[in-house]
Amino acid sequence: MCLHLVFQLYLIGFAAKLHNFLCKVGAKDHQRFQSSYATILKTRMTALKKRERKEKRKAADSDKKQGSKKRSSAAKISNQELPYKAVNLGGWLVIEGWMTPSLFDGIPNKDLLDGTQVHFKSVKLNKYLCAENGGGSSLVANRAIAKTWETFRLWRINETTFNFRVRNKDFIGLTNSQDQGIVKVLANATEPGTNETFTIVRNADNPFRVRIQSSNGLFLQAETENNVTADYLGSLNDWGDVDPSVFVMHIVKGLQGEYQLTNGYGPNLAPEILTNHWNTYIVDEDFKFMSENGLNAVRIPVGWWIKYDPSPPKPFVGGSLEALNNAFTWAFKYNMKVILDLHAVPGSQNGNHHSGSRDGFIEWGDSRINETVSVIDFLAQRYGQHPSLGAIELMNEPLAPGVSLDSLKKYYKAGYDAVRMYTSTAYVILSNRLGEANSTELLHFAATSFYNSVIDVHYYNRYSDYFKNMNGQQNIDYIYKTRSKQLQEMTRPGGPLTFVGEWTADLYIDDASIRDYKRFAKAQLDVYGKATFGWAYWSYKCEPKYWSFKWMVENNYIKL
Repeated sequence: MCLHLVFQLYLIGFAAKLHNFLCKVGAKDHQRFQSSYATILKTRMTALKKRERKEKRKAADSDKKQGSKKRSSAAKISNQELPYKAVNLGGWLVIEGWMTPSLFDGIPNKDLLDGTQVHFKSVKLNKYLCAENGGGSSLVANRAIAKTWETFRLWRINETTFNFRVRNKDFIGLTNSQDQGIVKVLANATEPGTNETFTIVRNADNPFRVRIQSSNGLFLQAETENNVTADYLGSLNDWGDVDPSVFVMHIVKGLQGEYQLTNGYGPNLAPEILTNHWNTYIVDEDFKFMSENGLNAVRIPVGWWIKYDPSPPKPFVGGSLEALNNAFTWAFKYNMKVILDLHAVPGSQNGNHHSGSRDGFIEWGDSRINETVSVIDFLAQRYGQHPSLGAIELMNEPLAPGVSLDSLKKYYKAGYDAVRMYTSTAYVILSNRLGEANSTELLHFAATSFYNSVIDVHYYNRYSDYFKNMNGQQNIDYIYKTRSKQLQEMTRPGGPLTFVGEWTADLYIDDASIRDYKRFAKAQLDVYGKATFGWAYWSYKCEPKYWSFKWMVENNYIKL
């Protein structure tokens, strides 16, 4: 209670008593008591004011000490956790072939994995096979130039047998009816079955000269440009240029991800290959190395199938969950934090090999939200109270326009709520969309919907012709000027924290010097060090050496 109020109450009581007393005395005594009352009042007021000043000083000192303690405590927490200096454990629990190409060496016909895009050119007509209108119609052989309608994506059944998927996501197949013994080939099946299964027979001397055997045992042939049929009965020994059943196969591009690896090796060999990889690629000593070299966190990419471990849907194999458990144990041992990153979601959010895609199509959307949230729920329930959990990233690199902003926001809201059911302290990370998207499109949404939220941006001076002709100094200048400005635009008062979740010191040029690499790395450390949540280098280990944080540290390119 305020001392002024106490004093006022005191005066009210004192005055009442004084009035009663004065009613009983004479005028002379009344005068004397008035004088005494003034003296007492002055003395009391002076004493109470002194006491109030003393109490205020004491309270102020106490508040100052408490504030100092809070600031000290906050600074201590900040120093221990944020900003994170992290590495990605890429290529470990979600396979990326470019990082560890030797993993694929034992796969037969390893150039024809799931998602490989191919063109077939008739040697007789000198024209490409084409799914007219991109699918939903007939198969013809009348295109002089191969584009998207002439591109077929493989679904691998075994090392020689495949389904062919076309632009509109239909499959090539045989008609059930025949016209005078002619078996027509169409591109209109929504799901693959027996009629949509084909065998690629490669020439022993030239593996890119092929025949395509259909499920009826006969081979495709292009006798005329508008008539591709599955009824070739000629000699299989003739691979000449006039044979209508011979095609030149051109591989446009391939995928080398976890789906390709597991389906390529098959259920008998894939578990052994991956178990050995999980047990040797990242071990206790790696966490020790990271901790001793200035890192305080790891970002660990995982795939949606981890939820179903130890028996995930085929062709994925079980065992990655045990490896993730080990990572948490090692992180705790070396006082590091774990950022769980759902790198691959059901249906694929970007079509890349690291998204678990079978064929490169983006098929994540509203219909996949509940399944994806269930994976986040599984991870949050399992690790939400683990002292080493730093954050959960709801999705890695959704690609616009394939993933719409509305769908992504719906998912992020549901995913965030799932995390918060199990932890109020772990950060929730929202990855920005790549492609045709505004880099600030999630800022207001995150600021008004969530707390302890983070926006993840990935900064690479590559994957665009813009960087191809830059020299070392120009790359460095770009970091200090453009990247710095981009990060500042993302970092706003009251908004979500910012995280440069992927970057590398590899330069997109062939003649870079050691000095270029070192200065390029330092420039990024200087700029990305201002991200309020921190940064994560891609990756901790990688066969291309400049992508490997471990190699860069061991060879004095990077020092934290």
